[in-house]
Amino acid sequence: MTVHFIGAGPGAADLITVRGLRLVETCPVCLYAGSIIPSTIVSSCPSNARVVDTAPLSLDEIEAEFLSAHNKGLDVARLHSGDLSVWSAVAEQIRRLERHDIPYTMTPGVPAFAAAAASLGRELTIPGEAQSLVLTRLSGRASKMPEGETLANFGKTGATLAIHLAIHRIADIVAELTPLYGPDCPIAIVAWASWSEERVVRGTLETIEEILATDPIERTAIVFVGRALGAADFRESALYDPNYQRRFRGRE
Repeated sequence: MTVHFIGAGPGAADLITVRGLRLVETCPVCLYAGSIIPSTIVSSCPSNARVVDTAPLSLDEIEAEFLSAHNKGLDVARLHSGDLSVWSAVAEQIRRLERHDIPYTMTPGVPAFAAAAASLGRELTIPGEAQSLVLTRLSGRASKMPEGETLANFGKTGATLAIHLAIHRIADIVAELTPLYGPDCPIAIVAWASWSEERVVRGTLETIEEILATDPIERTAIVFVGRALGAADFRESALYDPNYQRRFRGRE
């Protein structure tokens, strides 16, 4: 048997990858985080599949599900929201699988920040404005940030910031980043990206707290900060410049 870790995408059922969906449709066991993965995705499981919502489970209990499936020779579809590469808690599960010599695969998914950028209708890297995107978060109860990984340090670069799991600390974000980006710097918040209840809020570092005060957002949101969010008068990239010769263009 094999445990298949699958990035289920940001929420919309049709944003799971074809490979991920095929695994969901064929695995006799499915473990999923029900608090952040819609039931429409799990509805694709085989009718006789064992489907377990892991939201209330501990890591020990999840490991027990893996071992039970392993002993029965049953493949497992292990669904995580977004993509597996960031903040998925996959690493600790893999470590336990390796202790038991249980094989596994990893199928990437559409990350939440990408879905949120699509909702904004924005490219996050703009020529001459920002060519880097920083995915980060703030320290919280679940996990402390390593020393040096601070908004202040990231903000000094001028990169576009995608701040996860921190909407409840919008005042701290504004205080840290205003001296670096300026009060007129664009900020955008996307809550529940790609879900039916998706909400988009736009403003500046100077105005965003007042905007949210009248209609707060409490969870499941990404905060974007950076000049690229509002860039309009920027130079075009060389990619499609008629005078830029590259190997695939084949022009004299």
